[in-house]
Amino acid sequence: MEPNVGGYDRTARLVIGTVLLVAGVAGYAGFVWVAYGPLPQALTSVALGVIGIVLLVTGATQRCVLNKILGVNTCERKAS
Repeated sequence: MEPNVGGYDRTARLVIGTVLLVAGVAGYAGFVWVAYGPLPQALTSVALGVIGIVLLVTGATQRCVLNKILGVNTCERKAS
């Protein structure tokens, strides 16, 4: 699969993914309260962690299946 994540999209994924992963781990450890409404603290923390990991992986590898399905390509390729 060709790289389809780049530029500001990649930077945003790496930054937001890191923040969500740290918030998920901190929430699971009980340092911060991340539960919302009827959702339990552990479930919300794990969900934040998983979303953070997905964003970090797609940002680091520059490949996103959802972008491919939608036909979105934010990776600028240099002409050779």
